Amino acid sequence: MSQRTERVADQIRSELSQILRMEMKDPRIQLASISAVEVTRDFSHAKILVSVLGDDLSKREEAVETLRQAKGWVRSHLARRLRLRQTPELHFELDRGAEHSQRINELLAGLQPATDEEPVDEGT
Repeated sequence: MSQRTERVADQIRSELSQILRMEMKDPRIQLASISAVEVTRDFSHAKILVSVLGDDLSKREEAVETLRQAKGWVRSHLARRLRLRQTPELHFELDRGAEHSQRINELLAGLQPATDEEPVDEGT
């Protein structure tokens, strides 16, 4: 990714975070935050990874679906804040990075030998 693409992605993430926090009043997205933004080289599309607090998968997916339904409204507010010729098409996705990390940690913990067992004496 070029420096300009990274700067634009970072600016979009920052502006979207403010829009979600200050301007969207929907209670379904109260615990949502923008974790990452990936922008295409031509700035026509932006993939927005949304992290939602909580253990209930259906509630987290509902928050992302709410953002998908409001993407026109969000995009118009974003266009007013950005200095780009064209505002990218927004694609919201649930960020499952934390889930994957937790699952990997659980798997690794299962591989570690138990420390409370007595060592086996192979000499007898």
